[in-house]
Amino acid sequence: MAFTNEQLERYSRHILLSEVGVKGQKKLLDARVLIIGAGGLGAPCALYLAAAGVGTIGVADADEVDLSNLQRQVIHSTPDVGKAKVESAKESIKAINPDVTVKTYRTFVTADNVMDLISDYDFIIDGTDNFPAKFLINDACVLAKKPFSHAGIIRFKGQLMTYVPGQGPCYRCVFKNPPPPDAVPTCRQAGVIGTMGGVIGTLQAMEAIKYFIGKGELLTGSLLTYDALSMTFRKIKLPKNPGCEVCGEHLSILAPFDYEQAVCDLK
Repeated sequence: MAFTNEQLERYSRHILLSEVGVKGQKKLLDARVLIIGAGGLGAPCALYLAAAGVGTIGVADADEVDLSNLQRQVIHSTPDVGKAKVESAKESIKAINPDVTVKTYRTFVTADNVMDLISDYDFIIDGTDNFPAKFLINDACVLAKKPFSHAGIIRFKGQLMTYVPGQGPCYRCVFKNPPPPDAVPTCRQAGVIGTMGGVIGTLQAMEAIKYFIGKGELLTGSLLTYDALSMTFRKIKLPKNPGCEVCGEHLSILAPFDYEQAVCDLK
């Protein structure tokens, strides 16, 4: 594929990088990323992936834009209040980069549809805000052999890790099962500083970009944590759990399933 003059100008700062160049930019244009959740994490992640020239971006979210979302969900604007998040996100992505093909899925991601949703994509972004969804996405990606980026934010803290099939532990290796209902305060109860989504969501975008261009070290086998109040990052090594039910030596999870549990209502 030959780049147009407009594309050469748009991606010139990437092409100048020896780690990217023309070949790397072509890989990004050929890439397909599904973002599950167009909220605090998914919003900045989608914007930066679009700006970087990721050729196909899918956005899955069942919600509408609420006024309280705008403190952190930067892909949406005040006129978008009441609009489906996937449509608002699509408009913002296309405004940044018309090269991008945007596919929208206005639906809750469940055990019934998750395998179909992820099947056409090369990399999955977990931008959800509740434990049942995170375990569902992990299990589906492990079973389908899809790489994905997990992240979570609350108050002034965030964390992320990356799973690549055959390289390090999955999310369930580390956390095993969701916590009991009410054991952990929800984001709505605890609050979250708006810029935390930007910090962690853009790091998720960086992980996806590095995966596609094949440069640098991914957060496979590591959990990166960030404390905004002390301005500290910690990188914690994570061992693979041979007893993991979905990726260990004796598998007991052979298909994704839904947990029945109170979720984080982050409006």
